[in-house]
Amino acid sequence: MNSITVRDGTLIHFTDWGHGPAVVFSHGWPLQGDAWEDQMMFLAQHGYRVIAHDRRGHGLSSKPWHGNDMDTYADDLGQLLEALDLNDVMLVGHSTGGGEVARYIGRHGVGRVAKAVLVAAVPPQMVQSPTNPDGLPMAVFDGIRAGVKADRAQFFRDLTIPFFGYNRDGAKISEGMRETFWLQGMQCSIHSAYACIKQFSETDFTDDLKKMTIPTLVVHGDDDQIVPIKTAGERAMTFLPQGTLHVYPGAPHAIPATHKDQLNEDLLAFLRK
Repeated sequence: MNSITVRDGTLIHFTDWGHGPAVVFSHGWPLQGDAWEDQMMFLAQHGYRVIAHDRRGHGLSSKPWHGNDMDTYADDLGQLLEALDLNDVMLVGHSTGGGEVARYIGRHGVGRVAKAVLVAAVPPQMVQSPTNPDGLPMAVFDGIRAGVKADRAQFFRDLTIPFFGYNRDGAKISEGMRETFWLQGMQCSIHSAYACIKQFSETDFTDDLKKMTIPTLVVHGDDDQIVPIKTAGERAMTFLPQGTLHVYPGAPHAIPATHKDQLNEDLLAFLRK
């Protein structure tokens, strides 16, 4: 099993495929690196080295009580890049993983990073505040916390409906995708799942985005019911020095799964620029 042990003793599991320029993926909540399998196989087949880790508390990584915060997530990513001696990488983050990518650059700079991609990502900030009037009310995230505490197995199953946009007219429901989401979510410890809610909802990534001085592709669906484009993708563009926004009409939050072919081609084109 590919893994590193970071400074506080936590084991971080990762998948490492292919050869060539490196692309490193950060996954969403409450999933794991395997959520990127479609993008990883595609890019590995096109001459790239693809790496995806399981965030601490998720997947096959250790499930510590401590360190379930955005700064530590970013530092874990940094130690992975250092351990594998990766340079000129493209960082790709979905949802919470987009926050992890932004915070990594905010804390560690762009010395190892050539490009970044934020897919349906949470930056600059999810929760509503005086400086973020288009954010979601705290009650939304309190409801997520309540669902995780009360019956997270059922909560994760129910969450798949808006996550994949299966509540929209004409949607073709894949029970396999729903079950895969549930399985990955249940491999996340309940403590890590609960603690991460505060991190993806309340963290302010504004200053991190300003430090992303490398070309950055922002991909967002205009029917994202989890991380609305007005709150996230469109607003992130106002802070990114070299941002480019690609809007996927009608796309839900689960772009790496529901729009995998389009995303794969966009990632490949961005890599080749």
